[in-house]
Amino acid sequence: MSTDRAAFETLSVRIGANPPARLDKALARDVPEAASLSRTRLARLLAEGAITRGGEVVTDPKARVDEGDVFDIMLEAAVEVDTVAQDIPLDVVFEDAALIVINKPAGMVVHPAPGSPDGTLVNALLHHCGDSLSGIGGEKRPGIVHRIDKDTSGLLVVAKSDKAHHALAAQFEKHTAERAYLAVCHGVPDAGDPRLRGVKGASFEGGGVLKLTTQLARHRTDRQRQAVTFDGGRHAVTRARLVEDFGGAALIECRLETGRTHQIRVHMSHSGHALVGDTIYGGRRKASKLLGPKATFAVDGFPRQALHAAVLGFDHPEDQTPMRFEADLPTDMQDLLTTLRSGA
Repeated sequence: MSTDRAAFETLSVRIGANPPARLDKALARDVPEAASLSRTRLARLLAEGAITRGGEVVTDPKARVDEGDVFDIMLEAAVEVDTVAQDIPLDVVFEDAALIVINKPAGMVVHPAPGSPDGTLVNALLHHCGDSLSGIGGEKRPGIVHRIDKDTSGLLVVAKSDKAHHALAAQFEKHTAERAYLAVCHGVPDAGDPRLRGVKGASFEGGGVLKLTTQLARHRTDRQRQAVTFDGGRHAVTRARLVEDFGGAALIECRLETGRTHQIRVHMSHSGHALVGDTIYGGRRKASKLLGPKATFAVDGFPRQALHAAVLGFDHPEDQTPMRFEADLPTDMQDLLTTLRSGA
């Protein structure tokens, strides 16, 4: 931690009645809500020697505490990040002091990275949220809980405090958050297709829901891609339900049991039903000859993967109120479906 005393503020916490036996649990219970300190952050502060009792530094998270004990927590003021705040329009679905839910347009990168230093969702949120960001890990920045690809549209939730960030991240880690995507794929996933039943990792559940269970890992030669594997990698489960059959293409709803990078795109490609417009995992696949001329033209010319994060559900990180949001398909996917229906 920095030794610049001017960069710190002290938070005093008095332990209430019937405290938990461990210090870390007692602090997590009794620290003021307004401080937005997660248990993970408190553990780090303990390890850094930033917590004292009666002037003595306490570092043992298992230390015994008694009712009435007062602990002083030295907090480093949240520092400004180097990322520039940019006035970029946002489609805000919901916002309060703890979090913000955004309907992200296709084409917007979520987080600055080499090749995309600005113009990202984070740049836009820094401008939009301003002083309402209380700090994530000691920095005044939005807490990115999950991401969706640049060319995928739809819903994502972003934390505005350290406490909200950890609480939301825990839900995504435990797979209790609800996420449903709408996608247009090549071909029609059908339980009666013998080819599909022969795909390793593919099975069907009630209602004809296609379940894809594999491991995912970085591609051996292209580090920007993910690949299906059954030896090593990370466990991944996707369920795809047929919503609308166009003969040579289909509208499907995909639900994530796990949330791996490019998971839906990789899994649907593995199943033989790559997403329309996905040049990375769909290769140069052309529209089915079963589609009419206009539909064929629309499918072959669709400029991005036809994937939209349509439903997002989670418990509010402060009062555990169930929250659920839906976002309509963007215009480009609506137009694609209109053309497919006219040629079906």
